[in-house]
Order: sequence, then structure tokens, then C-alpha cells
Amino acid sequence: MTAQLKEQRCIHLGDLSDLRLLREHAYINGRWCSADNLQVIDVTNPFDGSFLGTVPNMGVAETRNAIAAARDAFPAWAALLPQDRAARLRRWHDLLLENREDLALLMTLEQGKPIAESRGEINYAASFIDFYADEAKRVNVENITSHLPDRAMTVRREPIGVTAAVTPWNFPCAMITRKAAAALAAGCTMIVRPAAETPFSATALAELAERAGIPAGVFNVVTGDPVPVVGELCGNSDVRALSFTGSTRVGRLLLSQGAQTIKKMSMELGGHAPFILFPDCDLDQVVNHAINAKFATSGQDCLAANRIFVHRDIYDDFVARYATAIGKLRVGNGLDDTTDIGPLMHEQAVAKCDEHVSDARDKGARVIVGGKKLGGLFYAPTLLADIDDTMQIYREETFGPVAAVLPFDDESDVIARANDSEYGLCAYLFTNDHSRANRVANALEHGMVALNCVKITGAPIPFGGVKQSGLGREGSRHGLEEFTELKYVCAAI
Repeated sequence: MTAQLKEQRCIHLGDLSDLRLLREHAYINGRWCSADNLQVIDVTNPFDGSFLGTVPNMGVAETRNAIAAARDAFPAWAALLPQDRAARLRRWHDLLLENREDLALLMTLEQGKPIAESRGEINYAASFIDFYADEAKRVNVENITSHLPDRAMTVRREPIGVTAAVTPWNFPCAMITRKAAAALAAGCTMIVRPAAETPFSATALAELAERAGIPAGVFNVVTGDPVPVVGELCGNSDVRALSFTGSTRVGRLLLSQGAQTIKKMSMELGGHAPFILFPDCDLDQVVNHAINAKFATSGQDCLAANRIFVHRDIYDDFVARYATAIGKLRVGNGLDDTTDIGPLMHEQAVAKCDEHVSDARDKGARVIVGGKKLGGLFYAPTLLADIDDTMQIYREETFGPVAAVLPFDDESDVIARANDSEYGLCAYLFTNDHSRANRVANALEHGMVALNCVKITGAPIPFGGVKQSGLGREGSRHGLEEFTELKYVCAAI
């Protein structure tokens, strides 16, 4: 990036109330690390390409330093009373909410999502810290009724040790706190490698963690190219668990790299959610649900409704109503409170939307609304009707504002088609028939099923999928279990 462009830094950075939240550093062992002799990574606003800042492009050596710091900090952190860890997590939670407007502004500037969604994500991110502050005090010891004479048997959960998190750009705060709060509550230390596109949300979290009194080495942020940084996190035997959110393709690679050290891995990978409408549903309500399920985060969400199956009896009516609602979505700058759809993250994301639309159109789908690039990183909110299984969009996650609708005739058929995917993260089901709801929900091969609603996430729920949508769960008490090991003690008495 030219020096002249860097001088023209995004004017909206001046709107931050606390400029210390914009940290152009990595955070290792309680110290803010500048680039020094390293190269830097430029961070830009996807809305207009304006320059936001840089972060160090760290590599293997710096990652090893972070791992060593986390290893050294682990014994003291694990030895703290759970209520002491909880108190520091609680202070971190409070600081997120106190600085919500600045954190939301940073997020919208580097990620592009509408500011209302960014504010919602800060609340969401804080909720995980709040939840796990409580869970820190609930890691219980289990007594076993002995099957041997003169023995006392117990099982307890112990922190696994040094952990790592590799997080995505679409939810740059919440995907960190969902992992880190669980790990820290359990007594683990953590190294976070945030997405290169959205590092400032991560470094702002580190700034607030420091203010909250979380000790040096307990929470670290390493910025840089994913190949050396993540490669070291996967290959280093001092890292005992790694949590990843991202694509299934990258998840496969990390699993193979982590296998060399038999590392505990939890993965939240791709999704290809079916959205199923039976003829007894309320169409007015369902249209609103379908807008929210498809177009939140401009469609860049692993929970997005990618295949919308509509019973033939209501198909034409739904398509007409859905098209009207999509046509009202407002595209623009995420900082504008009236914006519904912001920019996509990359040129590749725009190209993939266009490729899916072109492929579907060529194979007989109807483009009802949109179906075109809008310049820059914007793609028009789009509705494709009459999708079938020969089209790319039927098989692949679009990760953009393109809705794909197709008819079905009977229950068994739609169940088979909804399950016809390597993914199994989330499914949406709308019917007022109680018996049908139970049958279909039980038959869907997905880790999460939303029945007559679309908002289902939150700190208390076990988030995760089946098949190639991931391993393990995040959130809930089960999320804490990903960062612990069971120890069984048998004592002679």
C-alpha cells in the first residue's frame, strides 16, 4: 500500500472515544509487540478500501514466544481459585459492554457489517464471558460408587494446559470470546490467531483483558500469515488443544497437522443449512424469518439458510412475498443505521456469488431479484427460484446475499434432500403440526434444529454440527469440556 494512501487513514477512526482500543500490535506475555523488523499486514475498510492500520506479520519464532509465555503462565492461572478467575472474567465482560460503541465501530470498519449487527455481536461476545465466569465455579468433582473393596474413587476435570484459537473474520469478537472465555474459565491459557482481515477486534479484546487484570501470558494475540502461525500452533506439542472456526477445507488441513502431537481439536466448520416450509406455516412470519436467516451478516454466516425448501402448495406465494421483501433490503455503508446489507469481505466472495448465480441461471433457475454485482465489494441481494441438485448453489455454501428456493412435494422427499449434503450444522423447520415437527426434527442430520424460529444461538447452548460441519461443541457447559481432561483417582482407604 502506498505511503500516500496510508496518510489518508479512514476518517471514522477519529470517532473512537478511546483511541487506545485501536492497537496496531500483537499482544504476547502482557506486552504490546510492534513489527520491528517484520513486515506488516495492511487492514482496510471493505466499504471503500480506506486504510485503517497495520499489524505485525509474525511467524514461527513469535508464535513460539507466545506459546512459551502461555506455558509459563499456566500453573499460576490454573492454581487460582475458580472464583478469582471468575472475577477477572467478569471485569472483562463489563469492560466490553462499557466500550460497546467503540468496539462496534472498529468491527464495522474492518468487517463491513451493519453497525446494528456489530453492536449485537459485542453483546453476544460479552455474554460468553459472563456465562463462563459462572461456569468456572461449576467444574465439579464426580464421586464413583466403588466396585472394589476399600477404595474411594473420584473423577475430576482438570484444565488441559496451553490452548489456541484460530478465528474467522465474519464474527471477529464473538468467535474469540466463545473460545477464550471457556478456556480461561477452565484454568487454561490461550493464544489467539485472528483473521488477518479483522485483527483490530482481537487486539481491542486484548487491551480490555489487560485492563481487567488477566495476567501476562494468559491471553495472547499473535497476528500474521496463517501458514507459519497456525502451523506452529498445530505442530507444537506444548499446545494441548486447538479450537478453529472456518472452512471445512482448512479444518481438514489443521486436523492433519494436529495429528502429529495428538492434539485435542474442536472445529466449527462449514454449513449448508436447509430451511423447510410446510404448507401450514404462517407465510407472513416465515418471510421475515427467511430474510433474517439468509441475509444477516450480508449472508456471510455459517448458519445462513442456503437451500430454502418450500412445499409446492405455497411455493409461488412464498416466492412472490420473499422477492418483495428482498427488494426492500438496503445496501450500503455499515455505519449508516439504515443499511441492511454491507460489503462482502473479498473480491473472491463477490466472484463466488456471481458464479453461483450464473451457473444456476444457465441451468434453468429464475433470477427473481438481484443477480448482479453492484461495484466494489457489493453484491445485490438476490433470489433464485427453481433450484435443483445439478446446480453449484445446491451443493456449495455461497457465503453471500444469494437466496436459493426450490419446491418439494412430500415429507420423506424433503428430509432426504435436506440431508443430502456433507454438512450438518443447522436446519430450520417451519410447521404447526406437532407430530410432523417431531418426526422431521428427529430425522434431520444436523447438530442444531430451529423449529418455527431462526434465532437460536447464545452462550448456554451447545453450538456445533455433525458430519463435515465440525467436531465438538462451543458454548454451554460442553464448551468448557473441550478445554479440560478427565482425571480418575482410585485411593486405598
